[in-house]
Amino acid sequence: MKFKFVYLVFLFFTTFLTAQKSSYSTVSIPDSLKQNANAVVRLEQTDIVISSQRSMNVKKTRVVTVLNEKGLGSVDAYENYNKRSSIQSIQATVFDNFGNEIKKIKRKDFRDQSVAGGGTIFSDSRVVFLDYTPILYPFTVVYESEVETSTTAFIPSWFPLNDYFLSIEKSIVNVTYPANLGFKKMELNFMGFNIKKGLDSSTQLSYTATNIPAQKPEDLSPTVREMYPKLMMGLEFFNLEGVDGNAKTWNEYGKWFSDKILTGTAELSPETKAKMTALVGDETDPIEKAKLIYKYMQEKSRYVGIQVGIGGFKPMLANDVDRLGYGDCKALTNYTRALLFAVNVPSYYTELYGGKDKTNIKSDFFSVQGNHAILAIPNGEEYVFLECTDQFNPFGYQANFTDDRDVVVIKPKGGEIVRTKKYENKANSQISSGEYTINQDGDFSGKISIVSTGSQYEKSNTERMQPDEKEAHFKKYWSNIKNLKINSTKFINDKENVAFTIESDLSALNYGNLTSNKMMFAVNAFNHNLWGVTRIRNRKNPFEIDRGFFDSDAIEISLPSAFTIEFLPTTIESINKFGEYKAEFVKKDATHFTYKRSFLLKKGMYTKEEYEEYRLFIDQISRNDNAKIILTKN
Repeated sequence: MKFKFVYLVFLFFTTFLTAQKSSYSTVSIPDSLKQNANAVVRLEQTDIVISSQRSMNVKKTRVVTVLNEKGLGSVDAYENYNKRSSIQSIQATVFDNFGNEIKKIKRKDFRDQSVAGGGTIFSDSRVVFLDYTPILYPFTVVYESEVETSTTAFIPSWFPLNDYFLSIEKSIVNVTYPANLGFKKMELNFMGFNIKKGLDSSTQLSYTATNIPAQKPEDLSPTVREMYPKLMMGLEFFNLEGVDGNAKTWNEYGKWFSDKILTGTAELSPETKAKMTALVGDETDPIEKAKLIYKYMQEKSRYVGIQVGIGGFKPMLANDVDRLGYGDCKALTNYTRALLFAVNVPSYYTELYGGKDKTNIKSDFFSVQGNHAILAIPNGEEYVFLECTDQFNPFGYQANFTDDRDVVVIKPKGGEIVRTKKYENKANSQISSGEYTINQDGDFSGKISIVSTGSQYEKSNTERMQPDEKEAHFKKYWSNIKNLKINSTKFINDKENVAFTIESDLSALNYGNLTSNKMMFAVNAFNHNLWGVTRIRNRKNPFEIDRGFFDSDAIEISLPSAFTIEFLPTTIESINKFGEYKAEFVKKDATHFTYKRSFLLKKGMYTKEEYEEYRLFIDQISRNDNAKIILTKN
């Protein structure tokens, strides 16, 4: 029954393609699908056949009309392979604007390279991709591939709409599977899109999405994969890295992964174990031991980037990382785990989605998920999480990449879904103090000290920039100061307290604008909010402030004695659901006053109806940050 169904699908699809070839002309694309589109998916069909616990075949056909240069990335003509998956076939055919064939591209014409540039330990993990440079737009690519793999733990998800400015004429997914493997699925965000379920039985599943117009991005929207349709799939009985698995829950998966995948990967030589024992010395506190080990690992190893699911799931042996001095996220996490075990500090391999956008492991749907690995160290009833791929991160620092999301901590007794550290609004602070002087010619000279913590600690990246990069960075940061000259800059990186300080000495000609007997300049010189929020009429999506922050500024300002203050802005305060803003102008005497500013932005998810209110709030702050003082010559 199963193979009869697959044959019928193939026969129908072959007939359909023959008919389609006559309609590759862009004239046949409905105008509604061209609107806001850089590319149109004419047809995407994915046929997934799971024959057994150890065998999965994935056939793809993707017909994409690229309307302009910005749509080139939507061709998506590539496949990954390694020692447990092989590309059975891959080819592409290119058609011109009128549907005439331009070129056939066979496998030998595709690029084939390692997914890690030059990393010999990953030489079996490779990618084959189409590298085609068009002569004219628009054009159409018919891409076809077939991949065989023994890894059934990771069934490709179906994303009919996976990018902005991309419209979908038709997207189909067909899945066939044995009834005894415990197949399961989860539909996400289907409401409001033209998606129809075809088959849904104990061995077959199919969906078709049609006529989905291109979506335009809207500022602060959740990610594409959080808003638009997605079908997740998984098996209760699966195979991973050549090992059969059986898990219905995250708890069961964690125990299996610990027993079958991680066992035997954390062995170290007696010499390395002895070195770790000597390193921690008489220290008995587990967290203090971990700090010493983490610093050692950062100094000894370097990161080679391979995502989970592309470079395999099983980490390379800790002994190999110790010998070679490099590895991917899995390898370095496992290596750190081994080093900690050598000094009797427990730690747990942890899987998650890493990235600036906060993506959760779906806690209510077990399937192999994630693209990254970190390490969890028990600390009372909580965990300290270590990012093992960064040679510069402070111990336990997670902001902006692995923070505030659900992850699965893999323990010998089972997996556990936990939330990583949240960096709350006020914890993401930038505290500035300084002074500046304006002379009678309007020239500026000043000093500023900026201390950044929480998610704003990422400003520490500037310390590692080249001198010309640093200058360009600060001139952009202080772009409101024309003719800026950076006389000196000093960095203080306090990793123990996760605080980064920048101390700068600045000067600029003609900061004050002189006209006749008056001078005018913006009071806020050092922390001017230059980012605005785009007006969006008829907004469609909710919006999210994914990370809040708190800025506080206290600046002493000296004026030229030959001038007196004609106009000083008044104190301004604004408080609403999005945050709080206050700017104070405190006159001390005829030529001195203090400028104080505080700005708290609150993270949160808000409705589309609230967007205009938020835009006006930010617009008001931008105007206030540009408030001018007017001086009159004596």
